[in-house]
Amino acid sequence: MTAAAASAAQGQRRIALGIEYDGTAYHGWQKQPHASSIQTELNRAIGAVANEAIECVGAGRTDAGVHATGQVAHFDTRAVRSRRSWLLGINSRLPADINVRWVTPVAADFHARFSARYRAYHYRLLNRPVRSALLRNRAWWVHAPLDAERMHSAAQVLVGQHDFSSFRASACQAHTPVRTLTAITIDRSGERIDLHCRADAFLHHMVRNLVGSLVRVGVGVEPPNWIAEVLAACDRRVAGPTAPAAGLTLTGAEYPEAMLSPSDIGSPE
Repeated sequence: MTAAAASAAQGQRRIALGIEYDGTAYHGWQKQPHASSIQTELNRAIGAVANEAIECVGAGRTDAGVHATGQVAHFDTRAVRSRRSWLLGINSRLPADINVRWVTPVAADFHARFSARYRAYHYRLLNRPVRSALLRNRAWWVHAPLDAERMHSAAQVLVGQHDFSSFRASACQAHTPVRTLTAITIDRSGERIDLHCRADAFLHHMVRNLVGSLVRVGVGVEPPNWIAEVLAACDRRVAGPTAPAAGLTLTGAEYPEAMLSPSDIGSPE
């Protein structure tokens, strides 16, 4: 019997929810025995509304200091609540830096992590001579001038299915380094540079390692074709540094419409 079938047999319902958070004060998404985490806070808040122990599962395991505007999670429960009751009840029990944006019931075979087709991230760079008091936890401040067009051009070689070992953290536990990056864009607006990327999945520190390497191209330390050489090397030691966590935000996860459609995450009932 599958886990979904077993859950249904026990009279449990599966609920999906969309979450945003400022990850500055947390040691990442994943529950940890002696450190604060987003998952721990959500389990506690949802459990209080459900009046039972809850274990939620997220679409992406964001690292310490990483933020989210489009994290998706699911949990199983025997409790019966309206979408509005779930939403208001959970949010009233969460700290101010974590917020649930929508709640909807889903089929028992929906899985926030394994059902996701794609995930999207945004990385923000602040490129100016002086640091920012307001963006210190939301962007990587780079004081040397960056050429965003040069970075964007260099990054296009990363699109497609590749072995991303050169951009993989040594602690990464993924079974394979092969990922399919469907899009990556880098553009400037004044003193702000934004990187957006979308892939079927990401390796541990993959986006931050990509940014660290692309910044070396942007400041002129490396030529644009260096990124292709780093990718082909499949060796983390030849790539650039890991960019700070503060600039990274998980912006969304995409699912088959039959599982989770835009209408499912509209206004609560």
